[in-house]
Amino acid sequence: MRARLDEIVFDCHAPQELATFWARLLGGEPVRRNADWSYVDSPGMPRLAFQRVPEPKNTKNRVHLDLLAGDIPTATAEAVEVGAVAVGEPVTNPYGQFQVLTDPEGNEFCFVSGHP
Repeated sequence: MRARLDEIVFDCHAPQELATFWARLLGGEPVRRNADWSYVDSPGMPRLAFQRVPEPKNTKNRVHLDLLAGDIPTATAEAVEVGAVAVGEPVTNPYGQFQVLTDPEGNEFCFVSGHP
């Protein structure tokens, strides 16, 4: 059986706020389906959906998004301006550069350049 990626769902406390953050970061319009579910369809990406859950985030994500960014310092500054938090400094290795960030609820994501 083959499946097709339909959407990536984030558990969170504030679905509309996270949909708005990711829409500002990636483009698209945030959509509020109801108080417990919002989403954003960003150009060229699967839908990012946000569902309300009662429990808090306790540990590092087991999955995160890597977002291709040509100019990581500029992308990082723009993300911080809309509510992201940079974690540490950019890392450069033989495969390129990356910067770890978190969204307003602490979900990790990275801006990356280069490929393995």
